[in-house]
Amino acid sequence: MKYLPIEDYGIIGDLNTIALVGINGSIDFMCFPHFDSPSVFASLLDKEKGGYFSISPHFDESRNKQLYLPDTNVLLTRFLSPEGVGEMTDFMPVEDLYEGKALIRRITNIRGQATYYMDCKPRFDYARCSHTAEVVDSRTVLFHCKGNNELTLRLQSTVDLETQGDDVRAVFQLDPGETADFILEIQTNKHPEKDLNQLVSRELTETVNYWKEWTGISKYDGRWREVVNRSALVLKLLTSYKYGSIAAAPTFSLPEHLGGNRNWDYRYCWIRDSSFTLYSLINLGYTKEAANFINWIENLCQDIDTPGGLKLMYTIDGKKEMDEKILDHMEGYRGTSPVRIGNNAHTQLQLDIYGELMDSIYLFNKYGEPISYDFWKKIGGQINWVSNNWEQPDEGIWEVRGGRKEFLHSRLMCWVAIDRAIKVCEGRSFPLNPEWRRQRDKIFNSIYDDFWNEDRQSFVQYKGASTVDAALLLMPLVRFISPTDPRWLSTLKAIEDDLVSDALVYRYQHEKAAKDGMKHGEGSFSMCSFWYVECLARAGMLQKARLLFEKMIGYGNHLELYAEQLGFQGEHLGNFPQAFTHLGLISAAINLDEQLNNLRNRKRD
Repeated sequence: MKYLPIEDYGIIGDLNTIALVGINGSIDFMCFPHFDSPSVFASLLDKEKGGYFSISPHFDESRNKQLYLPDTNVLLTRFLSPEGVGEMTDFMPVEDLYEGKALIRRITNIRGQATYYMDCKPRFDYARCSHTAEVVDSRTVLFHCKGNNELTLRLQSTVDLETQGDDVRAVFQLDPGETADFILEIQTNKHPEKDLNQLVSRELTETVNYWKEWTGISKYDGRWREVVNRSALVLKLLTSYKYGSIAAAPTFSLPEHLGGNRNWDYRYCWIRDSSFTLYSLINLGYTKEAANFINWIENLCQDIDTPGGLKLMYTIDGKKEMDEKILDHMEGYRGTSPVRIGNNAHTQLQLDIYGELMDSIYLFNKYGEPISYDFWKKIGGQINWVSNNWEQPDEGIWEVRGGRKEFLHSRLMCWVAIDRAIKVCEGRSFPLNPEWRRQRDKIFNSIYDDFWNEDRQSFVQYKGASTVDAALLLMPLVRFISPTDPRWLSTLKAIEDDLVSDALVYRYQHEKAAKDGMKHGEGSFSMCSFWYVECLARAGMLQKARLLFEKMIGYGNHLELYAEQLGFQGEHLGNFPQAFTHLGLISAAINLDEQLNNLRNRKRD
């Protein structure tokens, strides 16, 4: 068994968790039953020990394709061969539709007669827990894990199963038009339905309809609609049905550099990522998801009542238990170790999160529904803290592990936090702390006085630096500076000189910028590439913006999914798929489309 490229995967999910389905028909990664639960399948991180759930035909030669049923998260994998054609349908019914948490796989033989092999090899608790396979009948097996995370999964099929040790295999033949169904779900006291074929057909129809109805809510009908819809569907899959929180990515420890040590766990709710996600969903008309996240902040986020206590990330249910651990028994993707679970960055100070959160609250209050005064009192306490503490050095948006600095981006977002808080107060006639205006203006002047490098004619990464970083691209996007201001245009030129390679944008220059405490480099950041496109569009450089945007679309995988980064050869790196990248795509598409429409209308006039 070889490691597939990260970009050779599609995803399915049920708004509780996500599974990665390889183009070869193997599910090589799934944490179950929640995003931040221990893994059940993780051969993506250790091909021998991680566990997988594979279905494929026995063809001498085959080429495979994957696609989604349009406007859904139902994934088709096709096996194409001179001997025959098979098609696998993978999906997970969302909690609205199906009581329980389940993974459903249907293989349909389209042409020819073919022999198929199914192997289900779960490895519970990050492959740390042994399990047993209990045969219920010829087509039902229970997998029992009795370690620290007790879990029993039931595998049912419409073909006979055989155990091989504590794993399960099926070998079966299908004629044209015949199907075989498999469902892996949490064992409950409920008796399983006897007619599995009927259950799968019903759940497939309901799941397709659910996703089509959800996609139909979108008010976006501009250019690149299919790509925007796919990104929206990704963001929805990363949103917890139970809690309303939003995971940054469904995976952990996929490397940012092969052979390096930048392998992080992204299965948590980052305040920053979630707030940006909210902005994109509100722009598309998805105010229900925005309301659910605001509810999570108000009622489940442990520190919202503590001024200055807000952490940059939380577990999906709003807690802080995510201490970093290394899984020494796993080799890592393509041998890239260490394999980490948990994330010690949750202890860092990152002042920018207050700005991102306040901006999303401001937008929800304006375009969603009015926030309550009780909630506003909690938020007001946080803004009071920001107005007294914005001058502190911190670890910044890039979560550097080499020491705190006074980062421009952190200061910028403190300005956003206070500015948006003032706007909420003015719009709702809430009592306004008069100190907020003074501190907002003081931050504004500090950015111009302390972060402008006269020699470079550019704003810089941190106080006293001569380097830039891609986070500066947010300056016009959060409306701190005009996108056509001479100071901004010269800063944009400095970013292009230092960080841009065609359509690809790097976060910062590792050898020159703030020490990040890590030994190895990384790829370009796709989210930064979309920020760059949006800056170009807002500055009126529409043809350049459109060219680079469409080039970036070309870097998506065959299903229009993006990992966090792109390597030297365009290979996907880092956790996959990443919310930040997809929300950046949506924002860039919306703005670029609007600017192009305005240009067309001006030409008509």
